[in-house]
Amino acid sequence: MSTIEMTDEARRPAAGTGPTSTTAPSFLSGPRARVGLDLISFLARFGMAGIWLWAGFSKLGNEMGVAQSVLAYEMFTPEVANFIALVLPPLEIAAGLMLLLGIFLRPTGKITAFVLGLFTIGLIQAWVRGLAINCGCFTVNINDTGDHMTYFWAVLRDLGFLALSLWTAYRPFRKWALHP
Repeated sequence: MSTIEMTDEARRPAAGTGPTSTTAPSFLSGPRARVGLDLISFLARFGMAGIWLWAGFSKLGNEMGVAQSVLAYEMFTPEVANFIALVLPPLEIAAGLMLLLGIFLRPTGKITAFVLGLFTIGLIQAWVRGLAINCGCFTVNINDTGDHMTYFWAVLRDLGFLALSLWTAYRPFRKWALHP
């Protein structure tokens, strides 16, 4: 072998390590794709911030209504429902503020995804058991039996929120973030 042949051979990447194995698919690369992905990240972060703030502020100061909504799921004792009613609104507001201000975006995305997963499981078990409830997600009305709530759409909505939270955990929008 000549020196030139060895050099050419040395320049060849090993199997599975060439450019095709390390580059993103063409539809996910390039400046246009980056703008699209940034837009999704922007909408996920700030959209979920607004949703968490709306959910938290709508429940704040109405612990009795929140506790009754939680009890309607028939999963918790009254003591646990009262505890949830006290801590849930401030935690939802904190999650919304953390997303809005850009504080620990990945962990916040993971935690909110986990919480949304729990909410979705709660909705599904109530649906399967045939409970007529008001989910208590954005409004709390103790006189509302939830007859108008369509479980399918509520679960679909929560799965959409879950996807946005996972997107924030996977690819957070870091612009204007205080502590990404």
